[in-house]
Amino acid sequence: QVQLVESGGGLVQPGGSLRLSCVADGNIFSISSMSWYRQAPGKEREFVAGRDRGGATDYAASVRDRFTISGDNGKNTVWLQMNSLKPEDTGTYFCFAQNLRVRNGPYTYTGGRDVWGQGTQVTVSS
Repeated sequence: QVQLVESGGGLVQPGGSLRLSCVADGNIFSISSMSWYRQAPGKEREFVAGRDRGGATDYAASVRDRFTISGDNGKNTVWLQMNSLKPEDTGTYFCFAQNLRVRNGPYTYTGGRDVWGQGTQVTVSS
């Protein structure tokens, strides 16, 4: 069984910082990319930041220069450092793993699939 475990959410004042973590837990062979999405009440889920296996990163325009995504392929982990937080950053933040392959032998794996985490709440308010 494979799951994404997120942590690090909470309540923070405008201008503050938070660091989210996401660990892919299970007998994992590889993951093509890991990303963060967020969803505010009454709005659609939107892309925030992503990192592929080679270390290339991408950001939504609204968070570029404030958020930084980083990761460790060996630990199947990705972090999202969020600085200069604004009230409009409030929402549930979801981790997403693309093309996750599960190991079923020393050198073999099952077909890839996409996996979502359960989400962690971030609230930016004074």
